[in-house]
Amino acid sequence: MKLPPVIAIDGPTASGKGTVASLVAEKLGFHYLDSGALYRLVALASEKQGTDLQNASELGILAKRLVISFKNGQILLNSENVTQAIRDENIGLRASVIAVHPEVRQALVGVQHGFRLVPGLVADGRDMASVIFPDAVLKIFLTATAQARAERRYKQLIAKGIPAKLDDLLHDLQERDARDSSRGTAPLLVADGAKVLETSELSIDQAVKTVLDWYQSKTA
Repeated sequence: MKLPPVIAIDGPTASGKGTVASLVAEKLGFHYLDSGALYRLVALASEKQGTDLQNASELGILAKRLVISFKNGQILLNSENVTQAIRDENIGLRASVIAVHPEVRQALVGVQHGFRLVPGLVADGRDMASVIFPDAVLKIFLTATAQARAERRYKQLIAKGIPAKLDDLLHDLQERDARDSSRGTAPLLVADGAKVLETSELSIDQAVKTVLDWYQSKTA
């Protein structure tokens, strides 16, 4: 049986891959998977339960038990709307620490495969093309300079009325990049056959158009 097509978009924190992936999915009528949200959900649940960040086996068990759904732009965890709660900077940092554990990553593999439904899927994360969907019809590594990403995150937070310091954001991004790239399990890397999309100087619309053009050329 032929599986539905997948567009896999990987990239570092705050590269804009989530926004691009969700818009591409919307334009194609595909399902959308924000895999980073899954790790944030584990981070939020572990914080609520007081689970030690270094207790890999307990975190893996916790990840398997989560009831997760994405509905109308909202993210539900055990039927609770946690769309805003998982975007907290502290939860993001916590998720980055949790994601280094092979037990957590393995627990979430089946969850991620479950999003591959007709007519297709656009999945974004750190290892979508390299590990989760190695047979993706289109693999993209979407990136931008750390400075550009920090400035985007700063503007997002300020627009939401959340106080932020650009230098602190840049430092956090650089730390997370180093952690994501050097971890032993599924490190952040450009997958074999992936196209690199540098977005430092691109608008969201330009990035989305580039992805759609690449997909059309792949499936023509």
